[in-house]
Amino acid sequence: MNSDLLKRLKQITKEEQEILDGCEEIEKGRYTDQADFTIVSKKMLEKGKLIDIRTHTRFIEFPKHKHDYIEIIYMCSGKTVHWINEETKVILNKGELLFLNQHAFHAIEAAYQEDIAINFIVLPEFFDVAYAMLEEESPLRSFIVSSLCQDTGKADYLHFMVADVLPIQNLMENMIWTLLEKSDLAGKINSITMGLLFLNLLNYTDKIVQSYENQREHRLVMAALRLIEEDYRNASFMDLANQMEEPLYSYSRMIKRNTGATFKELLLRKRIGKAEELLTQTKLSVSDIIFAVGYDNTSYFYQIFRKKHGISPREYRERLTENVEKTFTE
Repeated sequence: MNSDLLKRLKQITKEEQEILDGCEEIEKGRYTDQADFTIVSKKMLEKGKLIDIRTHTRFIEFPKHKHDYIEIIYMCSGKTVHWINEETKVILNKGELLFLNQHAFHAIEAAYQEDIAINFIVLPEFFDVAYAMLEEESPLRSFIVSSLCQDTGKADYLHFMVADVLPIQNLMENMIWTLLEKSDLAGKINSITMGLLFLNLLNYTDKIVQSYENQREHRLVMAALRLIEEDYRNASFMDLANQMEEPLYSYSRMIKRNTGATFKELLLRKRIGKAEELLTQTKLSVSDIIFAVGYDNTSYFYQIFRKKHGISPREYRERLTENVEKTFTE
């Protein structure tokens, strides 16, 4: 991280000075107006803002609390120790990210002078632009996003061990800088940056540690979703099941239980989505596109495409081309 930026983030805050002067507990009134310790966004965000940052309060234990927003914690230097739902210990090291679902209980052990963590306070609607940059038909994206934004009873946090991934480090530093500077375009810049962050994180799902009651089950589901994302053309569920040493039937039920769809259905969505992209963004022939997305049987592809859109791939391309031309001539 830029040395000037890090020096700025290390400055002792008013709250930290009070702690150093003898205050022995967090002043909850700074964070909430509720009886329980739920940190509320209206205390943390200026009116009308969807995202902001604050440095994590050092020199004192931060007691168990919840948020009415999504919290993203980025470790600029040192480390912090987090307890999720009182029983799961997460050590966040320099360069790592912790995404906290707003329904999780969270406590943090006392941090020290060089332990600089940035807390991103993010309302769910801020992610609209970020989501729009991601493929709508990506089951991996849907699985990750739902774990952050919904009370699914599954994931409480996502721990991204991405300290060695330079693009992600650069994006985090850019967001911190933009929010500190409070430029007029900060909201738009950071929405786009968050979209880029998600796109990069999807490339490193092998670096995610998740909190689930059945971690093995969800590692298996993530493996299946990664295969669809990264090798949709040749993806073989049977080969994956053999590789993961999991019976095909039980593996299939896991995926259905966690995503609402079978592996075959998820793979179909991905392939059709990719075909739609190629139809609209390239001049490849329909037969070449069918082959490119992993189908040898042309008639079968036409059948499933028509079932979704009610028209053939060729008609789909022509209709979209006409709409684009009409837009430009009006």
